[in-house]
Amino acid sequence: MSFWKNYMHQRERWYHQRDNNRRVRPLDWGLQYIVDHVNGDDPRELFRQHTVRVMQSSEEFYALPKITDYRLEGDQLTWTSAIHTPSAENNIAHARFFPAKTRNGKRSRKAVVVLPQWNAQPESHVEACRIFNFIGMSALRLTLPYHLQRKPPEIERADHLVSTNVGRTIQSMRQAVLDTRAAVHWLKNEGYEQVGILGTSVGSCIAFLAFAHEPHLNAGAFNHVSGYVADVVWHGLSTAHVREGFGDRLTLDELRRCWEPISPYPFMSRMTQMGHRPMRFIVARYDLTFPIHLSQEAIAEAQRLDLPLDIVWLPCGHYTTGELPWKAIDAWKIATFFRKHFRKN
Repeated sequence: MSFWKNYMHQRERWYHQRDNNRRVRPLDWGLQYIVDHVNGDDPRELFRQHTVRVMQSSEEFYALPKITDYRLEGDQLTWTSAIHTPSAENNIAHARFFPAKTRNGKRSRKAVVVLPQWNAQPESHVEACRIFNFIGMSALRLTLPYHLQRKPPEIERADHLVSTNVGRTIQSMRQAVLDTRAAVHWLKNEGYEQVGILGTSVGSCIAFLAFAHEPHLNAGAFNHVSGYVADVVWHGLSTAHVREGFGDRLTLDELRRCWEPISPYPFMSRMTQMGHRPMRFIVARYDLTFPIHLSQEAIAEAQRLDLPLDIVWLPCGHYTTGELPWKAIDAWKIATFFRKHFRKN
């Protein structure tokens, strides 16, 4: 193992160990989050049927109903989420709006929807939004389900987004995708002609699912990439407590099958039908949260399908992407990608 790789892995583990409030919860199938009636059926069979239905018609699973109650107060945009959950706080979608003007003083017609990482704090990715403003693009930073204002009082971390509750994880990720599509539609209704998407970590996964189902998105930058949510949970450093909760009650193959509808890899072929839309994958070589072999598998599939993809490799890890100089390089690679692929207006 090289000195640099060993150093980066040590830094990654140090960052991970700072948070000591992770809870190990046991497996809960959460069938009520995916089916209306549970009658003692085998949960594995119900999830198998659910996956088959979704993968045959994912456009229905990720279809966005018309949103009629957008409300912008100051820089805070809210609306009723398309998914109703047992947590009242989580049923209101929140986003922070960063409008930009062009050099001639007119409102920009270009915007980027920004999806932060799991357990992001209020100021996370705000700097990125201001960088977009600096280069003449508006930004809309989405609060993910069960985060910040959307977090119910019974949880300290945003555990409900990805957890040992198999069904709720599916509902939560689906909700995040529909909230993202709603954010895109609000921007289009406001007159934005070109809309891109930036996602980081779990936000990258959500952004990719939205990109695969939302034709109004013109370009996408994905910070840390992996093909399957289950594999990240099984092998990733940041989700080791979730993996521990599953124990030996189900296998990785079973979980991957259950969570196929919320994983990017199965939808890559769908991208070939949606026209030429540039993508950038930003991958950290020493990532222990999205292990590098998972990123390589996703890249290989995108290249096999000849998707319009370019790749940026950073010599750091998942957490250390937030350190200088890596966060500056990361921001530059994101900003220059959108500036290159958005037409002048």
